Amino acid sequence: MQFKEAKNKFVQTWGALGSQWGINKTMAQIHALLMVSNEPVSMEDIMEELQISRGNASMNIRALMDWGIVYKEYKAGERREFFIAEKDLDELAVKISRERSKREIKPALKVLKEVSSIEAYKTEEEKHFIEQTGKLYEFVLKADNVLDKITEYKDNWLAKLVVKIMKK
Repeated sequence: MQFKEAKNKFVQTWGALGSQWGINKTMAQIHALLMVSNEPVSMEDIMEELQISRGNASMNIRALMDWGIVYKEYKAGERREFFIAEKDLDELAVKISRERSKREIKPALKVLKEVSSIEAYKTEEEKHFIEQTGKLYEFVLKADNVLDKITEYKDNWLAKLVVKIMKK
């Protein structure tokens, strides 16, 4: 396999994985392209490489910047904007974990807390509902707290050990 083919295969595969992780395919492809590029990449080069429109590229780059995993970089004498991705994989994992918690876990916790605290104990079905959603709330809350601790203390030896174990 030649370099160009390998790079394209990686970008396409990362894009497909991205849609399984809850982000759109193009956003994941742009991230993959920037992650494996050894130099900052211009918007035009991203558009050409991925065969996407300026609007699509711009919208997805902005989303990646909002996540804190892509940065704008300026080159002296250039009017075009260039972009780079976070290269530190530990930092990347922390940022993605925090963003996913904020966008997915926290809203789910809010709903679970709300539905598990309703005043309905008349039937067995209602009691079971409250009990199960309460257990689910407690479980998701504990998992979110563990995730917070791991990302908060990423320099801590225990957190590094947990991350290392999770990578295997």
